[in-house]
Amino acid sequence: MIGSLRGEIVERHLDGTVLLEVGGVGYLVTVSQRAIPELEPGSSAFLLIHHHIREDAQTLFGFTSGEDRSTFQTLIATHGVGPALAMSVLATHPPAALIDIVAGNDVAALQLVPKVGKKTAERLIVELKNRLSLDMLDADSGRAGGSNVADVRDALTGLGYASEEIRDVLRELPSDVDAATLLRDALKTLGAKRA
Repeated sequence: MIGSLRGEIVERHLDGTVLLEVGGVGYLVTVSQRAIPELEPGSSAFLLIHHHIREDAQTLFGFTSGEDRSTFQTLIATHGVGPALAMSVLATHPPAALIDIVAGNDVAALQLVPKVGKKTAERLIVELKNRLSLDMLDADSGRAGGSNVADVRDALTGLGYASEEIRDVLRELPSDVDAATLLRDALKTLGAKRA
């Protein structure tokens, strides 16, 4: 089993994979869309790896933090969540935000993940409550993320934006920022789309 890789990024692809060369061997690693901008071709990188083995394929999933990897492993151990959906969840919500979403039963925030409907979101929240370390929320991380997304969603609804517009714009923006920054960025993006 491969646990980590350190080497040089040779290629970066739009499908969320990077080619990481380690000692003359190139490894194709699937990474989160949040990590892609950090992994510039020609730069050195260290990735924690989850080596996913199935009967018909072996896939390497790479993470820039241990928290991301352990959250991914928790997600794929959850009924009905495969690696693709787990990566999609992590691309939409960083681990601290996901913990906050689950702790706050924020079904709508979980629905921001592509291909996650209301029933799936509700089921995931129930199943993840027992799996995620809800005690990871401490004074440093606060209750950012999920509650900020909910606050911004409510503010945009109050301003008359359609729920589909709101869902689309919140999928594009990072959810691990404060509510004021998220609202400002959402309004800027929505304004540009309507112009």
